[in-house]
Amino acid sequence: MPKLKTHKGTAKRIKITGSGKLVRERAYGNHILAKKSKARKRNMKTAASIDGRIKKNVKTALGV
Repeated sequence: MPKLKTHKGTAKRIKITGSGKLVRERAYGNHILAKKSKARKRNMKTAASIDGRIKKNVKTALGV
């Protein structure tokens, strides 16, 4: 079985923490911000973790 290539689009968007968790940024925070509430915009600044079934798929894409 040959080595798997890293999916570069995924690698640019997702970081692996020291403990092995996958962390991503939240979407919808770039424009059309006037209609979004303060709480919603504040929550978009925080990073989100990836868990569940998709975590395994992302780790495969990252070659981890």
